[in-house]
Amino acid sequence: MPNENQTMVVHAEYDEEPPHPGNQWTRFVCISDTHGRKFTAIPPGDVLLHAGDLSSWGYTKHLRPTLDWLKSLQHPIKVIIAGNHDLCLDGALRRELGAGFLGTDPDDVLEVARSVVLGDDAKEAGIIYLEHEACIVPSPSGRNWKIYGSPAAPEHVQGAFQYTADDEAEEVYARIPNDIDILLTHTPPYKMLDQTRKGINAGCKRLAQRMMELHACRLHVFGHIHEATGALIISDEGISRVAVNAAMGSLGSDAKAIIVDLKN
Repeated sequence: MPNENQTMVVHAEYDEEPPHPGNQWTRFVCISDTHGRKFTAIPPGDVLLHAGDLSSWGYTKHLRPTLDWLKSLQHPIKVIIAGNHDLCLDGALRRELGAGFLGTDPDDVLEVARSVVLGDDAKEAGIIYLEHEACIVPSPSGRNWKIYGSPAAPEHVQGAFQYTADDEAEEVYARIPNDIDILLTHTPPYKMLDQTRKGINAGCKRLAQRMMELHACRLHVFGHIHEATGALIISDEGISRVAVNAAMGSLGSDAKAIIVDLKN
């Protein structure tokens, strides 16, 4: 349990679900890069956060099983974003590649894919899909959290929601409001839980710069670099936040989500 001076507690490794610290806290359960797989050890909490790559190969038929699984989880609120694998949700990529995009299956038109994440049944299950936008999420104690979600990432082979130039990245992250409490991005910032197996830091430098300006942000959840899963508490230059790489794509089906408790 947290002591009275703590405002944030991270549970990255645990044998049993840690007890909820009480009604003055909000428990966030962080996952990412599930790629159509169902994970069996997702603990309950107040808010589930999914940082993208909902599907495996980007077709709507790969997206639906993830949404069905998310609907089955007991978290009252589930905030999700897309990632570079979620091709069917990227309208700009569809326009760029034309009529042959994802084949000719009518189930893969953008409107159908978006109805999976934005439809009434998703909303009834507490799912909030964010695409370069913010939402307000209440905690059980009445604390309102402002959450912003961006699916963008630097270009890496052909994928969804990707940018290729610094000015594009700067424009993407300039949209993030300065007063957000929680940020969901698919990519990590540069040199923040972003090291690949080859030892390369694959995060975004422009996002790292923007993070230094977001003094109100207490939790940043991302994924994308599967082998860099983990969490850090950052206290530097007036910033106090938890950074979480919640990628589960390289882990077994019994992999545990990372839990972050924030004091209201």
